[in-house]
Order: sequence, then structure tokens, then C-alpha cells
Amino acid sequence: MQTLILNGSPRKNGDTAQLLQHLRKHLTGEIIEISAYYDNISPCIDCRRCKKTGICVIPDKMQDIYNTIETCDNIIIASPIYFSELTGRLLDVASRLQTYYYGMQKNGGHPVKKSKRGAVILVGGGEGDAQIAYDTAVRILHYMKAKEVYPLICSHRTDEIPAAEDEKVLDEIRKAADFLQL
Repeated sequence: MQTLILNGSPRKNGDTAQLLQHLRKHLTGEIIEISAYYDNISPCIDCRRCKKTGICVIPDKMQDIYNTIETCDNIIIASPIYFSELTGRLLDVASRLQTYYYGMQKNGGHPVKKSKRGAVILVGGGEGDAQIAYDTAVRILHYMKAKEVYPLICSHRTDEIPAAEDEKVLDEIRKAADFLQL
């Protein structure tokens, strides 16, 4: 079992990281975590070469991620919520999935061969709405061929209670881990 985690948080030990640490305790197999903030991944520059070739030409860590997307069984998107949306750096990483979009248009089928399961873990303080960020994350997972996605997991009001103490969310993470390992 191989799980790819796309972490959209800039805080290495923040609420998102704490929830991912909890998730790792319940997953088996290889776990590959990509940090939108700390791994070398450029945003799409709309050069459109992938439209012609089916391959992104930007030489960075995303090339390894494409290979992992091909082989993994699960993909998890984890992010704080900024203005009711995923973080900008995570959206930069997602922009590089444009190659899959063009691949589907050109070939009439999905360029990623292996279907996967997905999950979305969101963290937010204040009164923002997690639904918009969840919908975006599900769309991103779709482009990586996640056919089944676990319902939204969101630790909201982290300004009042840290995510690592949100028992309801911790329980949902355990259930999501079970779902991912079916």
C-alpha cells in the first residue's frame, strides 16, 4: 500500500502537521509526503507543451510526483483553509496537473492508469467555510484518478481548540485510514 500526501501547510508543526502525524499512526505501507511550501515545485507557467506532448517540461520535484501518482493507492490532500480555500502554494502544485487535463482531452481517457482512493483533511480557525476548499480538493483528486473520496474531515475553530485535541476529527481520521486501506 502506497499513500501520497500533498501537504499545503507552511507550518511544519502546526495543526495540519499534527493531524497528518495522527493519520500516519493508522496507515500501513509506504507514505510519501510532499510539502507545497518546502519541496521544489514551481507552478504551471501555461507554456502548453504538455498539451502537445502529454508531459510537463518543468524540471523540478513534480516529475517524481507524477511517477508517484501513477503507482500510489491513495492520495490525501491536507491544508489549512485560507479565505475558504486551499493554500495558494497547494494550488500552485495542483496547477501542474494541467498535463492530466490535456491528456484526457487528447486521448479521450485518463492518462493515469491506476484508480485510487482519496481523502481531504482541512484545518481552519475562525468562521470560514470548508466546503469550497473541500470541493476544490475533490476536483484535484479527480485529476489524479481518485475514484472514491472519503467525506470531508475538518478541524474547525483551531483558534479555540488545537486540532490535535479535536476528538471528533481524530476519530474521523481513524475511519478515513480504514477507508483508505480497504
